[in-house]
Amino acid sequence: MSPPVAPPGWSRWLVPPAALSVHLSIGQAYAWSVFKPPLESALGLSGTQSALPFQLGIVMLGLSAAFGGTLVERNGPRWAMTVALVCFSTGFLIASLGAATEQYWLIVFGYGFVGGIGLGIGYISPVSTLIKWFPDRPGMATGIAIMGFGGGALIASPWSAQMLKSFGSDSSGIALAFLVHGLSYAVFMTLGVLLVRVPRGDKPPVKAGPAPLDGVQVSANSAVRTPQFWCLWVVLCMNVTAGIGILEKAAPMITDFFADTSTPVSVSAAAGFVALLSAANMAGRIGWSSTSDLIGRKNIYRVYLGVGAIMYLLISQFGDSSKPLFIVCALVILSFYGGGFATIPAYLKDLFGTYQVGAIHGRLLTAWSTAGVLGPLIVNWIADHQKEAGKHGAQLYDTSFLIMIGLLVIGFVANELVRPVHARHHIPAPREAADDDSVQPQQSA
Repeated sequence: MSPPVAPPGWSRWLVPPAALSVHLSIGQAYAWSVFKPPLESALGLSGTQSALPFQLGIVMLGLSAAFGGTLVERNGPRWAMTVALVCFSTGFLIASLGAATEQYWLIVFGYGFVGGIGLGIGYISPVSTLIKWFPDRPGMATGIAIMGFGGGALIASPWSAQMLKSFGSDSSGIALAFLVHGLSYAVFMTLGVLLVRVPRGDKPPVKAGPAPLDGVQVSANSAVRTPQFWCLWVVLCMNVTAGIGILEKAAPMITDFFADTSTPVSVSAAAGFVALLSAANMAGRIGWSSTSDLIGRKNIYRVYLGVGAIMYLLISQFGDSSKPLFIVCALVILSFYGGGFATIPAYLKDLFGTYQVGAIHGRLLTAWSTAGVLGPLIVNWIADHQKEAGKHGAQLYDTSFLIMIGLLVIGFVANELVRPVHARHHIPAPREAADDDSVQPQQSA
Protein backbone atom coordinates (compact mmCIF):
# COMPACT_ATOMS: atom_id res chain seq x y z
CA MET A 1 0.00 0.00 0.00
CA SER A 2 1.67 3.19 -1.22
CA PRO A 3 1.74 6.13 1.17
CA PRO A 4 -0.98 8.62 0.08
CA VAL A 5 0.61 11.91 -1.02
CA ALA A 6 -1.13 15.15 -0.14
CA PRO A 7 -2.42 17.17 -3.11
CA PRO A 8 -1.40 20.84 -3.48
CA GLY A 9 -3.07 23.05 -0.90
CA TRP A 10 -3.94 20.15 1.42
CA SER A 11 -3.98 21.30 5.07
CA ARG A 12 -1.48 19.66 7.37
CA TRP A 13 -3.96 20.23 10.23
CA LEU A 14 -5.93 17.24 8.98
CA VAL A 15 -3.11 14.90 10.05
CA PRO A 16 -3.54 15.28 13.86
CA PRO A 17 -7.21 14.23 13.70
CA ALA A 18 -6.17 11.19 11.67
CA ALA A 19 -3.65 10.30 14.37
CA LEU A 20 -6.22 10.90 17.11
CA SER A 21 -8.69 8.51 15.51
CA VAL A 22 -6.15 5.73 16.01
CA HIS A 23 -4.75 6.72 19.40
CA LEU A 24 -8.12 7.41 21.03
CA SER A 25 -9.20 3.94 19.88
CA ILE A 26 -6.20 1.94 21.07
CA GLY A 27 -6.19 3.95 24.30
CA GLN A 28 -9.14 1.73 25.28
CA ALA A 29 -6.53 -0.56 26.78
CA TYR A 30 -6.39 1.72 29.81
CA ALA A 31 -10.07 0.95 30.54
CA TRP A 32 -9.57 -2.82 30.81
CA SER A 33 -10.25 -2.80 34.56
CA VAL A 34 -13.95 -2.12 33.84
CA PHE A 35 -14.19 -5.65 32.38
CA LYS A 36 -12.31 -7.36 35.22
CA PRO A 37 -15.13 -7.78 37.79
CA PRO A 38 -17.75 -9.10 35.31
CA LEU A 39 -15.20 -11.48 33.76
CA GLU A 40 -14.20 -12.79 37.17
CA SER A 41 -17.85 -13.31 38.10
CA ALA A 42 -18.98 -14.82 34.77
CA LEU A 43 -16.02 -17.13 34.19
CA GLY A 44 -14.89 -17.79 37.76
CA LEU A 45 -11.52 -16.10 37.35
CA SER A 46 -9.14 -14.75 39.94
CA GLY A 47 -7.84 -11.19 39.77
CA THR A 48 -4.52 -12.48 38.47
CA GLN A 49 -6.21 -14.44 35.68
CA SER A 50 -8.46 -11.56 34.62
CA ALA A 51 -5.37 -9.37 34.19
CA LEU A 52 -3.82 -11.68 31.57
CA PRO A 53 -5.37 -10.08 28.45
CA PHE A 54 -4.20 -6.65 29.54
CA GLN A 55 -0.73 -7.89 30.49
CA LEU A 56 -0.21 -9.72 27.20
CA GLY A 57 -1.53 -6.69 25.30
CA ILE A 58 1.08 -4.42 26.91
CA VAL A 59 3.81 -6.98 26.26
CA MET A 60 2.85 -7.17 22.58
CA LEU A 61 2.57 -3.38 22.41
CA GLY A 62 6.17 -2.96 23.52
CA LEU A 63 7.50 -5.75 21.34
CA SER A 64 5.64 -4.77 18.17
CA ALA A 65 6.58 -1.10 18.66
CA ALA A 66 10.22 -2.03 19.22
CA PHE A 67 10.52 -4.36 16.25
CA GLY A 68 7.91 -2.93 13.87
CA GLY A 69 9.33 0.55 13.45
CA THR A 70 11.28 -0.30 10.30
CA LEU A 71 8.21 -1.75 8.57
CA VAL A 72 6.14 1.27 9.54
CA GLU A 73 8.71 3.62 8.00
CA ARG A 74 9.10 1.52 4.87
CA ASN A 75 5.40 1.10 4.11
CA GLY A 76 4.01 4.41 5.33
CA PRO A 77 1.30 5.54 7.76
CA ARG A 78 -1.74 4.26 5.84
CA TRP A 79 -0.34 0.73 5.78
CA ALA A 80 0.53 0.92 9.48
CA MET A 81 -2.86 2.32 10.47
CA THR A 82 -4.59 -0.38 8.42
CA VAL A 83 -2.60 -3.13 10.15
CA ALA A 84 -3.41 -1.55 13.51
CA LEU A 85 -7.11 -1.35 12.63
CA VAL A 86 -7.31 -4.98 11.50
CA CYS A 87 -5.39 -6.38 14.48
CA PHE A 88 -7.05 -4.24 17.16
CA SER A 89 -10.60 -4.79 15.91
CA THR A 90 -10.05 -8.48 15.15
CA GLY A 91 -8.71 -8.90 18.67
CA PHE A 92 -12.03 -7.68 20.07
CA LEU A 93 -13.99 -9.98 17.75
CA ILE A 94 -11.96 -13.00 18.84
CA ALA A 95 -12.43 -11.95 22.47
CA SER A 96 -16.16 -11.69 21.84
CA LEU A 97 -16.20 -15.26 20.55
CA GLY A 98 -14.24 -16.33 23.61
CA ALA A 99 -16.71 -14.70 25.99
CA ALA A 100 -19.72 -16.12 24.13
CA THR A 101 -18.31 -19.67 24.28
CA GLU A 102 -16.76 -19.13 27.73
CA GLN A 103 -13.33 -20.03 26.35
CA TYR A 104 -11.11 -17.65 28.28
CA TRP A 105 -7.99 -18.52 26.30
CA LEU A 106 -9.66 -16.95 23.25
CA ILE A 107 -10.12 -13.69 25.16
CA VAL A 108 -6.45 -13.72 26.16
CA PHE A 109 -5.33 -14.56 22.62
CA GLY A 110 -7.68 -12.12 20.91
CA TYR A 111 -7.47 -9.05 23.13
CA GLY A 112 -3.92 -9.69 24.36
CA PHE A 113 -1.94 -11.15 21.46
CA VAL A 114 -3.75 -10.06 18.29
CA GLY A 115 -5.07 -6.81 19.74
CA GLY A 116 -1.70 -6.11 21.36
CA ILE A 117 0.00 -6.12 17.95
CA GLY A 118 -2.57 -3.56 16.86
CA LEU A 119 -1.73 -1.49 19.94
CA GLY A 120 1.99 -1.39 19.13
CA ILE A 121 1.73 -0.70 15.40
CA GLY A 122 -1.04 1.84 15.96
CA TYR A 123 1.00 3.49 18.69
CA ILE A 124 3.95 4.33 16.42
CA SER A 125 2.07 4.62 13.10
CA PRO A 126 1.37 8.40 12.99
CA VAL A 127 4.43 9.71 14.82
CA SER A 128 6.96 10.05 11.99
CA THR A 129 4.29 11.47 9.67
CA LEU A 130 3.39 14.14 12.20
CA ILE A 131 7.05 15.08 12.57
CA LYS A 132 7.37 15.47 8.79
CA TRP A 133 4.29 17.68 8.59
CA PHE A 134 5.25 19.76 11.64
CA PRO A 135 9.04 20.20 11.63
CA ASP A 136 8.48 23.60 13.22
CA ARG A 137 6.32 22.20 16.05
CA PRO A 138 6.97 18.45 16.40
CA GLY A 139 6.37 18.34 20.14
CA MET A 140 2.95 19.92 19.81
CA ALA A 141 1.92 17.67 16.92
CA THR A 142 3.01 14.37 18.43
CA GLY A 143 1.74 15.51 21.83
CA ILE A 144 -1.79 15.57 20.45
CA ALA A 145 -1.59 11.91 19.45
CA ILE A 146 0.16 10.91 22.68
CA MET A 147 -2.50 12.69 24.70
CA GLY A 148 -5.13 10.77 22.73
CA PHE A 149 -3.58 7.44 23.68
CA GLY A 150 -3.49 8.43 27.33
CA GLY A 151 -7.06 9.71 27.23
CA GLY A 152 -8.68 6.83 25.38
CA ALA A 153 -10.20 5.46 28.58
CA LEU A 154 -12.10 8.71 29.10
CA ILE A 155 -14.38 7.48 26.34
CA ALA A 156 -14.00 3.73 26.73
CA SER A 157 -14.55 3.48 30.49
CA PRO A 158 -18.05 4.99 30.83
CA TRP A 159 -19.01 3.55 27.44
CA SER A 160 -18.00 0.03 28.50
CA ALA A 161 -19.76 0.38 31.86
CA GLN A 162 -22.96 1.49 30.16
CA MET A 163 -22.86 -1.42 27.71
CA LEU A 164 -22.37 -3.91 30.52
CA LYS A 165 -25.30 -2.33 32.32
CA SER A 166 -27.48 -2.54 29.20
CA PHE A 167 -26.36 -5.93 27.88
CA GLY A 168 -25.76 -7.59 31.24
CA SER A 169 -22.54 -8.59 32.95
CA ASP A 170 -22.82 -12.30 32.18
CA SER A 171 -20.73 -13.97 29.47
CA SER A 172 -23.19 -13.13 26.68
CA GLY A 173 -23.34 -9.47 27.74
CA ILE A 174 -19.54 -9.25 27.83
CA ALA A 175 -19.38 -10.89 24.39
CA LEU A 176 -21.79 -8.35 22.96
CA ALA A 177 -19.84 -5.47 24.51
CA PHE A 178 -16.61 -6.80 22.94
CA LEU A 179 -18.37 -7.14 19.60
CA VAL A 180 -19.63 -3.54 19.67
CA HIS A 181 -16.16 -2.34 20.64
CA GLY A 182 -14.53 -4.19 17.75
CA LEU A 183 -16.95 -2.93 15.10
CA SER A 184 -17.09 0.64 16.41
CA TYR A 185 -13.34 1.04 16.65
CA ALA A 186 -12.97 -0.37 13.13
CA VAL A 187 -15.22 2.39 11.79
CA PHE A 188 -13.54 5.11 13.85
CA MET A 189 -9.99 4.06 12.92
CA THR A 190 -10.99 3.86 9.25
CA LEU A 191 -11.45 7.63 9.34
CA GLY A 192 -7.76 8.00 10.17
CA VAL A 193 -6.72 5.50 7.49
CA LEU A 194 -8.62 7.45 4.82
CA LEU A 195 -7.56 10.87 6.05
CA VAL A 196 -3.81 10.47 6.58
CA ARG A 197 -1.40 11.87 3.98
CA VAL A 198 2.35 12.31 3.64
CA PRO A 199 3.92 15.53 2.34
CA ARG A 200 4.60 15.70 -1.41
CA GLY A 201 7.98 14.19 -2.13
CA ASP A 202 8.06 13.27 1.56
CA LYS A 203 9.17 16.84 2.20
CA PRO A 204 7.99 19.07 5.03
CA PRO A 205 5.25 21.50 3.95
CA VAL A 206 7.04 24.44 5.51
CA LYS A 207 10.56 25.72 4.96
CA ALA A 208 12.48 23.91 7.61
CA GLY A 209 15.45 21.68 6.95
CA PRO A 210 16.52 18.70 9.04
CA ALA A 211 18.11 19.53 12.34
CA PRO A 212 21.91 19.37 12.17
CA LEU A 213 23.41 16.50 14.06
CA ASP A 214 25.50 18.58 16.43
CA GLY A 215 26.78 17.59 19.84
CA VAL A 216 26.85 14.09 21.28
CA GLN A 217 25.57 11.42 18.87
CA VAL A 218 25.33 7.71 19.73
CA SER A 219 24.07 4.86 17.55
CA ALA A 220 21.41 2.46 18.77
CA ASN A 221 23.82 -0.47 18.86
CA SER A 222 26.25 1.51 20.97
CA ALA A 223 23.55 2.95 23.22
CA VAL A 224 22.38 -0.45 24.45
CA ARG A 225 25.94 -1.13 25.61
CA THR A 226 26.03 1.93 27.86
CA PRO A 227 25.08 1.98 31.55
CA GLN A 228 22.98 5.08 30.83
CA PHE A 229 20.59 3.08 28.64
CA TRP A 230 20.06 0.43 31.29
CA CYS A 231 19.68 2.99 34.06
CA LEU A 232 16.89 4.61 32.04
CA TRP A 233 15.46 1.16 31.30
CA VAL A 234 15.17 0.58 35.05
CA VAL A 235 13.78 4.12 35.60
CA LEU A 236 11.04 3.63 32.99
CA CYS A 237 10.23 0.10 34.12
CA MET A 238 9.86 1.08 37.78
CA ASN A 239 7.79 4.18 37.02
CA VAL A 240 5.47 2.29 34.67
CA THR A 241 5.12 -0.67 37.07
CA ALA A 242 3.98 1.69 39.84
CA GLY A 243 1.40 3.38 37.63
CA ILE A 244 0.08 0.41 35.72
CA GLY A 245 -0.43 -1.57 38.93
CA ILE A 246 -3.17 0.87 39.91
CA LEU A 247 -4.49 1.48 36.41
CA GLU A 248 -5.10 -2.16 35.51
CA LYS A 249 -7.07 -2.86 38.72
CA ALA A 250 -8.49 0.62 39.30
CA ALA A 251 -12.21 -0.19 39.29
CA PRO A 252 -12.15 -3.19 41.68
CA MET A 253 -9.44 -1.53 43.80
CA ILE A 254 -11.47 1.54 44.75
CA THR A 255 -14.50 -0.71 45.31
CA ASP A 256 -12.51 -2.95 47.68
CA PHE A 257 -10.97 0.00 49.55
CA PHE A 258 -14.34 1.39 50.60
CA ALA A 259 -16.46 -1.78 50.61
CA ASP A 260 -16.63 -1.83 54.43
CA THR A 261 -17.50 1.84 54.84
CA SER A 262 -20.88 3.54 55.10
CA THR A 263 -20.48 4.92 51.57
CA PRO A 264 -19.36 2.07 49.27
CA VAL A 265 -18.37 2.79 45.69
CA SER A 266 -20.90 1.86 43.00
CA VAL A 267 -20.01 0.26 39.67
CA SER A 268 -20.69 3.49 37.79
CA ALA A 269 -18.61 5.50 40.26
CA ALA A 270 -15.73 3.02 39.87
CA ALA A 271 -15.91 3.46 36.10
CA GLY A 272 -15.85 7.22 36.65
CA PHE A 273 -12.70 6.77 38.74
CA VAL A 274 -11.07 4.95 35.82
CA ALA A 275 -11.98 7.86 33.56
CA LEU A 276 -10.45 10.32 36.05
CA LEU A 277 -7.23 8.30 36.07
CA SER A 278 -7.21 8.45 32.28
CA ALA A 279 -7.57 12.24 32.44
CA ALA A 280 -4.62 12.45 34.86
CA ASN A 281 -2.59 10.15 32.61
CA MET A 282 -3.42 12.38 29.65
CA ALA A 283 -2.71 15.68 31.42
CA GLY A 284 0.58 14.39 32.83
CA ARG A 285 1.89 13.64 29.37
CA ILE A 286 1.71 17.31 28.43
CA GLY A 287 2.10 19.06 31.79
CA TRP A 288 5.00 17.19 33.34
CA SER A 289 6.97 16.75 30.12
CA SER A 290 6.69 20.49 29.50
CA THR A 291 7.92 21.10 33.05
CA SER A 292 10.98 18.96 32.29
CA ASP A 293 12.04 21.57 29.72
CA LEU A 294 12.29 24.05 32.58
CA ILE A 295 13.79 21.99 35.41
CA GLY A 296 15.61 19.21 33.51
CA ARG A 297 14.95 15.52 32.89
CA LYS A 298 16.77 14.16 35.93
CA ASN A 299 14.93 16.54 38.25
CA ILE A 300 11.51 15.70 36.84
CA TYR A 301 12.18 11.98 37.29
CA ARG A 302 13.16 12.72 40.88
CA VAL A 303 9.63 14.09 41.21
CA TYR A 304 8.01 11.12 39.44
CA LEU A 305 9.82 8.55 41.54
CA GLY A 306 10.28 10.32 44.88
CA VAL A 307 6.88 11.99 45.17
CA GLY A 308 5.28 8.88 43.67
CA ALA A 309 6.67 6.80 46.55
CA ILE A 310 5.20 9.30 49.02
CA MET A 311 1.80 9.07 47.31
CA TYR A 312 1.84 5.28 47.65
CA LEU A 313 2.80 5.60 51.31
CA LEU A 314 -0.13 7.94 51.95
CA ILE A 315 -2.58 5.57 50.24
CA SER A 316 -1.32 2.56 52.17
CA GLN A 317 -1.55 4.33 55.53
CA PHE A 318 -4.58 6.59 55.20
CA GLY A 319 -6.29 5.80 51.87
CA ASP A 320 -9.15 3.73 53.31
CA SER A 321 -10.16 6.53 55.69
CA SER A 322 -10.56 9.25 53.06
CA LYS A 323 -11.91 8.93 49.54
CA PRO A 324 -10.55 12.35 48.49
CA LEU A 325 -7.06 11.41 49.71
CA PHE A 326 -7.18 8.06 47.90
CA ILE A 327 -8.39 9.65 44.66
CA VAL A 328 -5.92 12.56 44.72
CA CYS A 329 -2.94 10.30 45.42
CA ALA A 330 -3.97 7.91 42.66
CA LEU A 331 -4.41 10.80 40.22
CA VAL A 332 -0.94 12.12 41.03
CA ILE A 333 0.60 8.66 40.53
CA LEU A 334 -1.12 8.30 37.16
CA SER A 335 -0.03 11.79 36.08
CA PHE A 336 3.55 10.70 36.81
CA TYR A 337 2.91 7.51 34.82
CA GLY A 338 1.87 9.52 31.77
CA GLY A 339 4.57 12.13 32.28
CA GLY A 340 7.24 9.44 32.44
CA PHE A 341 6.26 8.16 28.99
CA ALA A 342 6.28 11.64 27.48
CA THR A 343 9.59 12.69 29.05
CA ILE A 344 11.71 9.62 28.28
CA PRO A 345 12.30 10.46 24.57
CA ALA A 346 13.70 13.88 25.55
CA TYR A 347 15.89 12.23 28.21
CA LEU A 348 17.24 9.86 25.56
CA LYS A 349 17.85 12.76 23.19
CA ASP A 350 19.77 14.62 25.91
CA LEU A 351 22.04 11.64 26.49
CA PHE A 352 22.40 10.05 23.04
CA GLY A 353 21.63 12.86 20.59
CA THR A 354 19.19 12.83 17.69
CA TYR A 355 20.96 10.14 15.67
CA GLN A 356 18.83 6.95 15.89
CA VAL A 357 17.00 8.24 18.98
CA GLY A 358 13.80 6.62 17.68
CA ALA A 359 15.49 3.23 17.42
CA ILE A 360 16.94 3.65 20.91
CA HIS A 361 13.53 4.58 22.25
CA GLY A 362 11.96 1.58 20.54
CA ARG A 363 14.38 -0.73 22.31
CA LEU A 364 13.72 1.01 25.61
CA LEU A 365 10.01 0.23 25.24
CA THR A 366 10.78 -3.35 26.25
CA ALA A 367 10.79 -1.85 29.77
CA TRP A 368 7.10 -1.12 29.21
CA SER A 369 6.50 -4.74 28.21
CA THR A 370 8.21 -5.91 31.40
CA ALA A 371 6.27 -3.45 33.56
CA GLY A 372 3.03 -4.52 31.90
CA VAL A 373 3.58 -7.95 33.40
CA LEU A 374 5.09 -6.90 36.74
CA GLY A 375 2.58 -4.26 37.84
CA PRO A 376 -0.65 -6.23 37.40
CA LEU A 377 1.02 -9.45 38.58
CA ILE A 378 2.18 -7.89 41.85
CA VAL A 379 -1.15 -6.25 42.66
CA ASN A 380 -3.43 -9.11 41.56
CA TRP A 381 -1.38 -12.04 42.88
CA ILE A 382 -0.97 -10.50 46.32
CA ALA A 383 -4.64 -9.45 46.47
CA ASP A 384 -5.73 -12.99 45.56
CA HIS A 385 -3.55 -14.51 48.29
CA GLN A 386 -4.65 -11.97 50.87
CA LYS A 387 -8.27 -12.79 50.06
CA GLU A 388 -7.57 -16.51 50.52
CA ALA A 389 -6.07 -15.64 53.91
CA GLY A 390 -9.36 -14.07 54.96
CA LYS A 391 -8.40 -10.43 54.56
CA HIS A 392 -10.57 -7.87 52.82
CA GLY A 393 -10.86 -4.21 51.87
CA ALA A 394 -7.69 -2.13 51.90
CA GLN A 395 -5.81 -5.02 53.52
CA LEU A 396 -5.73 -6.73 50.12
CA TYR A 397 -3.31 -4.10 48.82
CA ASP A 398 -1.06 -3.12 51.76
CA THR A 399 1.79 -5.45 50.78
CA SER A 400 1.70 -4.63 47.07
CA PHE A 401 1.79 -0.88 47.82
CA LEU A 402 4.88 -1.35 49.97
CA ILE A 403 6.49 -3.25 47.08
CA MET A 404 5.64 -0.37 44.73
CA ILE A 405 7.36 2.04 47.12
CA GLY A 406 10.47 -0.15 47.04
CA LEU A 407 10.44 -0.28 43.23
CA LEU A 408 10.13 3.50 43.00
CA VAL A 409 13.13 3.84 45.32
CA ILE A 410 15.11 1.54 43.01
CA GLY A 411 14.11 3.72 40.07
CA PHE A 412 15.12 6.85 42.01
CA VAL A 413 18.59 5.40 42.61
CA ALA A 414 18.95 4.39 38.95
CA ASN A 415 18.07 7.95 37.91
CA GLU A 416 20.75 9.33 40.24
CA LEU A 417 23.33 7.07 38.55
CA VAL A 418 22.74 8.59 35.09
CA ARG A 419 25.81 10.45 33.83
CA PRO A 420 26.86 11.83 30.40
CA VAL A 421 27.73 9.12 27.89
CA HIS A 422 31.46 8.39 27.60
CA ALA A 423 33.15 9.69 24.46
CA ARG A 424 34.11 6.18 23.34
CA HIS A 425 30.45 5.56 22.44
CA HIS A 426 30.11 8.69 20.27
CA ILE A 427 29.93 8.22 16.52
CA PRO A 428 32.96 9.79 14.76
CA ALA A 429 31.13 11.58 11.92
CA PRO A 430 27.62 12.50 13.11
CA ARG A 431 26.58 14.25 9.87
CA GLU A 432 26.75 10.94 8.04
CA ALA A 433 23.78 9.85 10.12
CA ALA A 434 21.43 12.06 8.12
CA ASP A 435 21.63 9.67 5.16
CA ASP A 436 21.45 6.47 7.22
CA ASP A 437 18.33 4.46 6.30
CA SER A 438 18.33 2.80 9.71
CA VAL A 439 17.42 6.03 11.47
CA GLN A 440 13.98 5.66 13.03
CA PRO A 441 11.64 8.53 13.90
CA GLN A 442 11.29 9.50 17.51
CA GLN A 443 8.43 7.67 19.18
CA SER A 444 6.48 8.66 22.30
CA ALA A 445 4.61 6.50 24.80
